[in-house]
Amino acid sequence: MNTDHNLGNMQALDWVVVASVIAVVFGFALYSRRYNRSVADFLSANRCAGRYLLTLAAGTSSMGAISIVAMWEQYYQAGFSALYWSNMVAPVILIMSLSGYIIYRYRETRAMTFAQFLETRYSRKFRLFAGILAFASGVLNYGIFPAVTGRFMIFFFGLPQFFWTVPGIGLELNLTLGAVMALLLGFALYITLNGGQISIIITDFIQGQLSNVAFLILLGVMLWLFPWNIIVETLKLAPEGASLLDPFDSTKLPDFNPVFFLILMLLNVYNYRVWQGSQGYNSSALSPHEARMAGVLSEFRSAIVLLLIPLTAICAYVLMHAPVYEEATLAAQLTIDAIGDPQIAKQMTTPIALSEILPVGIMGLLAAVMIMAAVSTDNTYMHSWGSIFIQDVLLPLRQMRGKSRHLTPKAHLRLLRRSIWGVAIFVWIFSMIFPLKEYILMYFQITGAIFLGGGGAVLIGGLYWKKGNAAGAWAAMIVGSIMAVSGVLAINIVWPNLIPYLKATHPQSSWISGLPETFWLNGVEMAFVAAVVSSLSYIVASLVSKAPGANMDKLLHRGAYQAKTPEGPDHFAPPRTGLAAILPSAEFTGGDRFIYYAKLAWALFFIFAFIIISIWQIFYRWPDDWWANWWFFNIVFIGASGTFATIWFLIGGFIDMKKMFHRLDLIDRDNDDDGTVEEKDKATEDLISAP
Repeated sequence: MNTDHNLGNMQALDWVVVASVIAVVFGFALYSRRYNRSVADFLSANRCAGRYLLTLAAGTSSMGAISIVAMWEQYYQAGFSALYWSNMVAPVILIMSLSGYIIYRYRETRAMTFAQFLETRYSRKFRLFAGILAFASGVLNYGIFPAVTGRFMIFFFGLPQFFWTVPGIGLELNLTLGAVMALLLGFALYITLNGGQISIIITDFIQGQLSNVAFLILLGVMLWLFPWNIIVETLKLAPEGASLLDPFDSTKLPDFNPVFFLILMLLNVYNYRVWQGSQGYNSSALSPHEARMAGVLSEFRSAIVLLLIPLTAICAYVLMHAPVYEEATLAAQLTIDAIGDPQIAKQMTTPIALSEILPVGIMGLLAAVMIMAAVSTDNTYMHSWGSIFIQDVLLPLRQMRGKSRHLTPKAHLRLLRRSIWGVAIFVWIFSMIFPLKEYILMYFQITGAIFLGGGGAVLIGGLYWKKGNAAGAWAAMIVGSIMAVSGVLAINIVWPNLIPYLKATHPQSSWISGLPETFWLNGVEMAFVAAVVSSLSYIVASLVSKAPGANMDKLLHRGAYQAKTPEGPDHFAPPRTGLAAILPSAEFTGGDRFIYYAKLAWALFFIFAFIIISIWQIFYRWPDDWWANWWFFNIVFIGASGTFATIWFLIGGFIDMKKMFHRLDLIDRDNDDDGTVEEKDKATEDLISAP
C-alpha cells in the first residue's frame, strides 16, 4: 500500500479533483434555481427538455454509485461471462427504444406522475393505493443507497471508522458512515430543494458529461495498469463451470448464471418505464418525439459506461488473484478480512482492491465519478419519492375529503420540499440500521417488486389494452405487493434468523437440518414470480368484471382531444402500430433518421454477433484465447465509439440546455398544471365509455 497519502488513501491532488467537480456542479445548481417558478417547473421542468439533455441526465441519474457497486459485485463474481449473457436483452431493448414503447404513449397522456396516469385511467382510489405502494416500495428500495455509497467512500478513501453501541438494545452504529451519508445527502438535498426537476436535469447533465470524460480516462488507465495478457491468463485460472471468459462454461456460477440473465431480460420488458425512481424524467420531455429520441440515443451514451464497469471489476479480480500484484493483494485482503460482514465484504472488494493500485489523480477522478453518481441518483430519487408522496398520496386524500383541488403554488412547493426532507431523513436512518443479507441487485428486484409486481401489468394494460379496467388493476397490485413483501421478509429477515434458530433448537429433526441456509428463491426469481401472477390477475379480473372499454383517444390526447404546446401540437399523428412502429415516422427529420439508423446498425451488429457466436458454440466450442480476442475487440470498438459519442453529446447537450433556459424564460406558467386531475368523476365516466 502507498505510504505517502495525506489522508487515508487520498493525496492532495485527489482532493483537488474532487473539490473541483463538486464546485462545478454546485455552480450550475445555483444558476438553474432562478428558473423554478411553478409546481410544473419543480415536478417536470415544465416539459421543456430536449433529447440530448434527457439522454445524459436521465442516464446519469439511473447509474448511481450503488448501481456501480452492485455491478462490480456481479462482474467480480462472473467476469466477462456476465457481460455476454446480458446481451440477451439487446433485441428487446432495441425494439422498445426504437418504437417508443411505453414512453411515447405515457408522454401523450401528459401525466406528471405514474399515479396521476392511474387516476385518469382507473380511479382516484386506485391512484391513492398505487401511490402508497409506489412510495413504500421506492423508499425501501432507496433505503440502502446511502449506506452502500457511504461504505464505498469509507473504504476507498481509507477513512477511520468510529462505532457507538446504543445502550439498552446493543445496536452498533457506524458514526463515520453516518457522517459520510449526511454530507452526500445534504449536497443532493441542496440541488433538489432549490430548483426541483430543472436543477436536477442540469446538474445531472453536467455530472454525466464529466463522468463520460472520466470513464474514457479510466478505461485507458485500467488497461495500462493491467496489461491484457495478465488479465487473460488470470481469468483462465477460474474453475471449470465457472469461467470468467467463456460464457458457455459458466453454469456453475452460483448467482449470476445464464438463468439469472434470462429472468432479468423478461423482467426488463415487463418493468420497462414502470419504476418511478426517475419519474420526473418521464414527463420532462418537450414532446413525445423528443422522449422517443432520447431513448434511441441512450445506448450510445451507456455503451462506454457499461463496458468500463465490468472491466474495472475484472481488473480488481486480477489484482486479487494474479501473483504479480502480491503486495497489493495482501494489503487489500487484510482490509477485506477486517470488515466482518461477508456481504459487505463482497460489496467492497472491488473498491478496496482499486484503492491499492490507482495512481495519484486517478484516485481522485474515480472518487469524483462515484460522488457524482451518488448525488445524481440521490437528488433524482429524493425528488421522485418525495413528490410521489405529495402528488399521489396526500393530494388525492385531500380531494377525497372534499377539499379544494388546488393548493397555492407556494403552499404546494412547501409541501413538496418537506416531503423530500422526510425521504432524506428516512433513508439515512434506514441505511444506518438495516442488515442487507443478499446481493444488491437481488435486493433491488424484490423491493422494487412491491410496486413493480403489479405496476407493469397496470401500465402496459392501461396504455395498450382498452379492456383493462380498475378491477384488473386492483387485483394485479394487491397480488404483486403481497408476494413481494413476503419475499423481502423471507430472504432478508425470516430465513437468516429463523432457520439457524430452528436448527439449533431441533438438531434431531432431519427435515429441519435439511433446509438450505438461504431461501430457495433469490430476489430476481421472486420478482419474476410476482410479475407473472400479477399479470394473470390483471387479465382475468378485467375480463370477469366486463367493464366498458376505455376512450383511448381521450386518454392519449388524440383526435378531438389533441393537446397543444407553445410550439404547436404535441405530435403530428397517432404512431403506427405493429412492425411499422419501430420505423421512422412523420416526426423524424433527416438528422433523426440518421441517428435512428446508426442506432439500428449498432444494435443489430451486437445482436447478430450474439446469435452467430451462440450458434457457433453448438458445433465448435471456442477456446479461451478466442474469447479473449472477442472481448478485446469489444473494448477497442466501444472505447472508440464512446469517445465520439462523448464529444457529440457534449455539443448537443449544451445546445439543449440553452434552449431549455430560453423556453423557461418565455413560457406562461399555468398554476392549474400541478399534477392533479380535474373533475375526476366526470373524467372517469367519459374515459371508460368508448366513443
